[in-house]
Amino acid sequence: MSYQPLDQTGLAGESLASVRHSHAASSSTNLQPNDNEIPRPSEDNGSFGTKAEHLAAAERRRYIYSAVALSVSLISFVIQTETAGYIANTLEYKKPIFMMYVTHSSWMSLWLFQILFLRVRKRKVPFDIFFRKHLQNVLSTAGQISSSKALAPQHHLLNSNAFSLSSYKQIIINLIKCCLILCIALNIAGSSWYIAVNLTTAGDLTAIYNCSAFFAYAFSVPLLHEQFRWDKAFSVILSIIGVVIVAYSGSTEDVTAASKDESEPYPYRAWGNIVIGAGAVVYGLYEVLYKRIACPPSTVSAKKQAAFANVVGSGIGVCTFTLLWPILPLLHFAGIEQFEFPRGEVLWVLVASVIANATFSGSFLILMSLTSPVLSSVASLLTTFIVAIVDWLLFGTPISRGGVIGGILIILAFFLLSYASWKELQGDDDEGEDDII
Repeated sequence: MSYQPLDQTGLAGESLASVRHSHAASSSTNLQPNDNEIPRPSEDNGSFGTKAEHLAAAERRRYIYSAVALSVSLISFVIQTETAGYIANTLEYKKPIFMMYVTHSSWMSLWLFQILFLRVRKRKVPFDIFFRKHLQNVLSTAGQISSSKALAPQHHLLNSNAFSLSSYKQIIINLIKCCLILCIALNIAGSSWYIAVNLTTAGDLTAIYNCSAFFAYAFSVPLLHEQFRWDKAFSVILSIIGVVIVAYSGSTEDVTAASKDESEPYPYRAWGNIVIGAGAVVYGLYEVLYKRIACPPSTVSAKKQAAFANVVGSGIGVCTFTLLWPILPLLHFAGIEQFEFPRGEVLWVLVASVIANATFSGSFLILMSLTSPVLSSVASLLTTFIVAIVDWLLFGTPISRGGVIGGILIILAFFLLSYASWKELQGDDDEGEDDII
């Protein structure tokens, strides 16, 4: 049966029987269902109640997906930080640009693993039909981004039953442009991370790099037209104070130890912190750019937003793999970074680090799609305290009183920002109540 769009002016004068009669009449002339048309309400639920329940269910799914993405990103980021530090400092395999190239190129696998996961769930569907439908959904989502950003009006493609890659040519071009821009920003920021991992401690690395939350908020105001809110600004500043306390709570002891022991393991710690600080600025810009040019509008379901985030991540990985490889031989012949293929323990730990990075990246892109760059950045600050705890449990590195205080401030800032964001969303919902009623 085909459902026709509801005419509110005619509904008031028609009985339920006449509505059913019109449905039956229309079914004889139009046998093709259209998913984009809104079904009429049944006797058991009204259109307004159904819409409200649907919105509430969609919001719950968004919260669940966000919570799962946050949990996975925190765990995987800690694993990545510890393994990268172990490779550079314990195994003394210091090839930062090569490691960055390998890890970011591994993002290519995100879409592949997503397709495999979906295929297992829908294994009864013929593969050609399954893949064609999946590809059409991806390109349709990309088309909605183009339309919402006024890059290319493609509304007529979204409702088309005929699938052709040529009809999505402009959408594909826009998607490639987005991936290229994000690839450049990401690898500039990422190179600072992999350079600094050889110069500074894992705690400093995590703390300072996650200060990108401040710059994400600074860039969000002009680029995302986000309204400046003092409660959000206070939360971000509080989180920055927390990471500074964690990063430098042991500075006095380090300086004293360095004066007594010339074999101090991080003689270039200050330079490493400067490099990673510059990377934090660029990474904050990358997060905001991702939200601006590569995120579907909020009208798209949470499931499709999460799926499309992995597609964009794979696109960034492909761009990294195809465009940045010439840098490796240039650095080798220039004597800046001699190429040395990892072997033995280095290889296996590097594989673990790459898997952790790809997992973190996919989950973090999903988190940014479903929330905001600012909230995602502040959420990632939780890794600062988690890394300190892991260092204490695995390596016996004591947690100073300042580290505990800084960790508490970071956690408090995250919950304050979460509450401010939730309150902002509630205000938007209240303003839109008239549209529902």
